[in-house]
Amino acid sequence: MLQSFIILLREGFESFLLVAVIFSYLRKSGQRQLAPAVYWAIAAALAVSGGLGYLLFQMQTGHSDWIEKYLGHTLAGFLGNEALREAILGVIAIVMVASLVIYMWRTGPKLKEKMEERLGEVSIRRSGWTAYLGVFLFTVLTISREGMETALMLLQVRSPRLISGALLGLGAAIAMAWAWGQFGHLINVKRFFQVTGIFLLLFMTQVAIFTFHEFAEAGVLPNSEALHAATEKFSPEGLYGQWFSVVMVGVCAAWLVGAWLVDRGLTSRNHGPKLQSSR
Repeated sequence: MLQSFIILLREGFESFLLVAVIFSYLRKSGQRQLAPAVYWAIAAALAVSGGLGYLLFQMQTGHSDWIEKYLGHTLAGFLGNEALREAILGVIAIVMVASLVIYMWRTGPKLKEKMEERLGEVSIRRSGWTAYLGVFLFTVLTISREGMETALMLLQVRSPRLISGALLGLGAAIAMAWAWGQFGHLINVKRFFQVTGIFLLLFMTQVAIFTFHEFAEAGVLPNSEALHAATEKFSPEGLYGQWFSVVMVGVCAAWLVGAWLVDRGLTSRNHGPKLQSSR
């Protein structure tokens, strides 16, 4: 439940900020007539994300009849192995999510400028339906990327309360988005994305262990039986795996406390010379 809550909280709030940047740019550049393209793009991106989620769910649950129909008997038989199927989805999730989190850390401070630069290329330098289509496609790709990331991560959550956690996370993201709109100066968005990024990277570490465990169960690794038995305790249902969520929360809480102390120290240091000079 905790994993799905954090996933929806982060991805939902991040999507809101991305849309807010797009609307802010259109307003500042005097192109409010392109706003409907953003609304239609959001609807299209939600549909694409929902379709992808359904497709991945069908793959995970082993409904390979449609795979055989559209992609061939060989691929259907390959994906018919449950352990191998879940291991492959785990690898995809690890690569995509880890790369996106690291990308956000590296480009986060300049993300708004880069988005506005790209929006300028697809809107200001074009006119009429060309600009409308450019803003539409840019928004669809931006939001769909978040939806794909969310779908891949939710498939890796092994909890019977996945849906309830996801709904709570979505509600919290909406509440945080409203709070950001009303009291944005009170929310440290930088720290929010840093700590949730750490949580997701730790979650991907757990997924990596589970993926290795599933590859061993599928028998594709040397000494698969021994490796499968050795990693059993670290799987989501294993003795140690069940405590991994607690460890993730503890690491994130410790990091937040440390970051708060560092910020407080920097604030005191910056204000110190001003107080001395005013005497």
